[in-house]
Amino acid sequence: MKLLDLLFPPQCPFCRRILERPGVCPDCECALPRTSAADGLRDLSGVPCASPLWYQGPVRDALRGLKFSGRIGTAEALGGLLAECAAEHFSGEFDTVTWTPLSRKRHRERGYNQARLLAESACRYWNVKPVRLLEKFRENPAQSGLENAAARWENVRGVYRAIGEPAGKNILLVDDICTTGATLTACAKSLQSAGAHKVFCLTAARTPQMAENGESRKE
Repeated sequence: MKLLDLLFPPQCPFCRRILERPGVCPDCECALPRTSAADGLRDLSGVPCASPLWYQGPVRDALRGLKFSGRIGTAEALGGLLAECAAEHFSGEFDTVTWTPLSRKRHRERGYNQARLLAESACRYWNVKPVRLLEKFRENPAQSGLENAAARWENVRGVYRAIGEPAGKNILLVDDICTTGATLTACAKSLQSAGAHKVFCLTAARTPQMAENGESRKE
């Protein structure tokens, strides 16, 4: 066992039980609020988005811990679920993996990008590495502080742009949560404008319909 594993052993992201290897404990695996084959796939303005879990209960707590409390081991534990979901919905359809970016300021404050960690974790199951194809070049208020869909869509207008070489590629775009889909759609459109052939989205969880319709939901 590696020294790092002795000092910081893997934990189940949902109940915090110590595990022998990164992943989800058997009890939580059985109790997870999984999406079905039908409701796990959304259409975001022509871009499909798949999510293995509903953003509720222990899933919500785990992803908030990853995003706001530095529990980066959660991303490693969720890699298998993400890879499984991508295989179910997009098998053989993408050749490149990327992630939704943070602004430089937000990255400095947090110290990491949870979307990138999730992308890297899923990619280990495919023996590939994700590629940086997007940047956030303008600071804007956090999406989690906005209460309705219209505000979220307006908030991400013109803040992302493609970098690198997305032209001609079939790209899997990874993020942590799909709420209204505004961030993912803005990023996907930037990739498409830069010549990407196809874009597919993958998130660890998606919110229930109430939040997507713009009802109050603050994180």
